[in-house]
Amino acid sequence: MIEEGKIFIGASRNPDDSINKPEYLDLKFGNRHGLVTGATGTGKTVTLQVLAEGFSRAGVPVFAADIKGDLSGIAAKGEPKDFLTKRAEQIGFTDYEFDQFPVIFWDLFGEKGHRVRTTIAEMGPLLLARLMDASEPQEGVINIAFKIADQGGLPLLDLKDFSSLLNYMGENASELSNQYGLISKASVGSIQRALLVLEQQGAEHFFGEPALKISDIMRTSNNGYGQISVLAADKLMMNPRLYATFLLWLLSELFEELPEVGDPEKPKLVFFFDEAHLLFNDAPKVLTERVEQVVRLIRSKGVGVYFVTQNPLDVPETVLAQLGNRAQHALRAYSPREQKAVRTAADTFRANPAFDCATVITNLGTGEALVSTLEAKGAPSIVERTLIRPPSGRVGPVTDAERQQIMDRSPVLGVYDEDIDRESAFELLAARAKKAADADAAKRAQEEAPQQGSTTSGWSLPGFGGGNDDDNQGRGQSRGRASGYQRETVVEAAMKSVARTVATQVGRALVRGILGSLKR
Repeated sequence: MIEEGKIFIGASRNPDDSINKPEYLDLKFGNRHGLVTGATGTGKTVTLQVLAEGFSRAGVPVFAADIKGDLSGIAAKGEPKDFLTKRAEQIGFTDYEFDQFPVIFWDLFGEKGHRVRTTIAEMGPLLLARLMDASEPQEGVINIAFKIADQGGLPLLDLKDFSSLLNYMGENASELSNQYGLISKASVGSIQRALLVLEQQGAEHFFGEPALKISDIMRTSNNGYGQISVLAADKLMMNPRLYATFLLWLLSELFEELPEVGDPEKPKLVFFFDEAHLLFNDAPKVLTERVEQVVRLIRSKGVGVYFVTQNPLDVPETVLAQLGNRAQHALRAYSPREQKAVRTAADTFRANPAFDCATVITNLGTGEALVSTLEAKGAPSIVERTLIRPPSGRVGPVTDAERQQIMDRSPVLGVYDEDIDRESAFELLAARAKKAADADAAKRAQEEAPQQGSTTSGWSLPGFGGGNDDDNQGRGQSRGRASGYQRETVVEAAMKSVARTVATQVGRALVRGILGSLKR
């Protein structure tokens, strides 16, 4: 049943439960995106593993989040179990063999995988505002902060950089409002409080350097298998908004960095977005529109995006329309919303005259799904009731010892495990504040110093005697310089540091992409 250029998904059944034919996903349509849905316990994770194995075996790198820890077993060779061999016999899968796949484990917290980070600047104002659940006025202040940082060459790398910039904006709100628009001290304060909440939730682990390089999740192993990047997300799911924002940031980075390739013979990367409903829950309209835009356009970059969620209603219709390859596991229809979800799922398939989709969806067994993939000329195939093939890797998690052994052999060992804290906005603004404080101290010392050769009258006018004209003129110039320095904006101060920070890309022009992240 293994065919070149295709991923074997399973075997479809006739109404009398006899085997109909094998079902495949054509690799040349793998970048047309996909959807895997179904209630808890219906087999979505196994379907995800089967697809990930198929892409990896074809030399396609894969990125997937491991919500429950079960997906980590893909790194270990499968073991003979009754339910696996029985399923293989049931669908006539005589080529079934156990295998293991090259895996890189990642973890935002650095506990179950290599640290994965990005910078505040690369996250961009839109996603950062989403992460902080910012109001419209707060989002405006965040956008101004990024504008000031971009124009002034202030690298925003971690939370302390952004916090120090907010402090500066609060202290100089009136002056900066004249240049960039209204900056409310109340909005600045509320953003600072939101930053504190993010820090307490562990977001400081996510922001910093070294930032993740896209090339490190697009590797191929020595045996030609695509590397599977597995993100440990069990702890990350304690903060669902951070989880969804991180995956969306990674998707936007792929969109910004990868070149146009049109429709390749197989994808350059396949991206599985598990618990996809978290991305769209309470998302503002502008964010949903940009997600739709990224999903629509990233196909031509050779990237396939596969959303995994319980209910097809979790994905907006505008995004749902972009998903060509679909596997629908069983849904329950106890409530009106669930009944609507069943009808929606049934209506999205190309109908099969042999059965009624809406009826079958509620009666599917575990490991069984309605499957429709793109075939010749990119048209969706007729939906088939399909028994999903057993995976070749282990079904279930790896042990902690096995995970550590895999990490010790990782191609990115030592690359992301140590923090780098280079000069950035925090240090530049602190240096500027110190310089201003030193200037103020020098000014006060000069004003308090005893006046030499002063007249007994206690006052004088320039050009009317008193012998202090030159001294008065000098003090006026000194005050003018001090006052001028105090009026200096963050943009002017930072530009003076360009010469010594050019190696860190401070002085270059910054261009932001479709989701507000930096174009590199």
